[in-house]
Amino acid sequence: MEALLLGISNLLDTHVIIAILIGAIGGVVIGAIPGIGPAIAIAILLPATIFLEDLVSLVLLLGIYGSAMYGGAIPAILINTPGTPVNALTTYDGYSMTKNGDAPRALSLAYSSSFFGGCFSISIALICLIVFGPYLRDFGALFGQRDIFMAAALGSVLLILAHRQNMAIAAMLFALGFLISMVGRQTSRGVARYTFEIEYLASGFNLIVVIVGIFALSQALNLMNGKDTDPPETKITKGLFKGLAELKKYPAVAFISASFGTVMGIIPGVGEFVAQFFSYSTARSLSKNPSKFGYGAPEGLIACETSNNAVPAAAMIPLLALGVPGEALTAMMMVVFFDAGIKPGPDIFEKAPDFLFSLFIALLFINILVVITLLFTSRFIAKIIYIPNKFLGAFIMILAFVGVFSIRNNFVDCAFAAGFGLLGYILRRLNWPLVPIVLGMVLGSIMIEKLTAGASKIKFWSDIINRPVSGTLAFIIFLVIIVTLISYIRNYNKKNI
Repeated sequence: MEALLLGISNLLDTHVIIAILIGAIGGVVIGAIPGIGPAIAIAILLPATIFLEDLVSLVLLLGIYGSAMYGGAIPAILINTPGTPVNALTTYDGYSMTKNGDAPRALSLAYSSSFFGGCFSISIALICLIVFGPYLRDFGALFGQRDIFMAAALGSVLLILAHRQNMAIAAMLFALGFLISMVGRQTSRGVARYTFEIEYLASGFNLIVVIVGIFALSQALNLMNGKDTDPPETKITKGLFKGLAELKKYPAVAFISASFGTVMGIIPGVGEFVAQFFSYSTARSLSKNPSKFGYGAPEGLIACETSNNAVPAAAMIPLLALGVPGEALTAMMMVVFFDAGIKPGPDIFEKAPDFLFSLFIALLFINILVVITLLFTSRFIAKIIYIPNKFLGAFIMILAFVGVFSIRNNFVDCAFAAGFGLLGYILRRLNWPLVPIVLGMVLGSIMIEKLTAGASKIKFWSDIINRPVSGTLAFIIFLVIIVTLISYIRNYNKKNI
């Protein structure tokens, strides 16, 4: 309880309050602009977080992460264009409701669903911290170097398997990220790896430079080379409150979808898309009118928005508990932890429990602030949808280069960011995923560090999994791979019968 009160007091700092306000409102605006999304916004802001306090930086990034999906629902519902990729399914029923003249109802239903999903996930996390907090302090004793290595390996496998249609491509890009993470001088042994006697590469590739290039600059190039569209304007005059109470009519859909979002958020490499798929499919199977799905079914909209907003708080759990990010946004947040000298992992429950409470309570405040803001300002925020793509792309590019240069006042950083931006642009044009590269860098560095630190206790390959935790994780990896193979064999046989 002392840690809870201290966590609340941490949030009363003026700088933290300002960060909550900027993150929450800024995240909504960013989410409402098709083509940006939280990953690009966080990538642009990462260089600035170096100069901020650790809690201020994380609250700012969490605000953008947690509120962008609220904003992403606005263009998905009004113009059939998702503001963020995870709002894609929202277009199915949200835009249909707009065509039927129910745009305000659809928006308010999306806001209330998002709020319920976010609060559900945050509540679960806070209850676990309060109830199991005293026991979590002993949690770190269970995890050695080899156990963290296997946890990172499990995250890698789940990430690759999550790209079901592009697993080979995801594996290749993950391997590329892993290779990039190996560039530089190894700290423990002082051995130079893949530096080719280039002084800049002695310290390895800066993760912020890579992230800004892969996400922000690549999208800037994509927007500048794309065509501007002029979607029809939908006026929002009144009625934004009438969908709030409608969520009570579908408690089973809301609860199940929030549960899916929480569980899928905890599992590394899964995230919003899988949560939405399961939630939408379940809602349709439970509905009395499944034929309405895709044509303005409120249950479909509830399932999508509840599940995707339950993910952010849950996605912080594997990052904080094991030091293993589950997707790109939490991988970016690890940069802030590293710069602050905080190592996410089992020890954080003992060393900084108040810090954990501060993060989750801040997310709760962010959700409350976002809903209140949207109910009164949606008609103004909706105007942002119509910003020209080329202008947006040029603006992102300027901000990205300024941010990269500010890290070390080095033009070489800008050159490498441009190179990674070109790589990201090519991948976008090929419709290949970008996330595996970043997670390959983050998880790769974790795996190398932990394997090197535990090398003295490894005589045979089996020693990596001879501990209870590492053995269990290895069994889960084996089980997941076998289940996936069986699924593919069955699908192959069905297609060839």
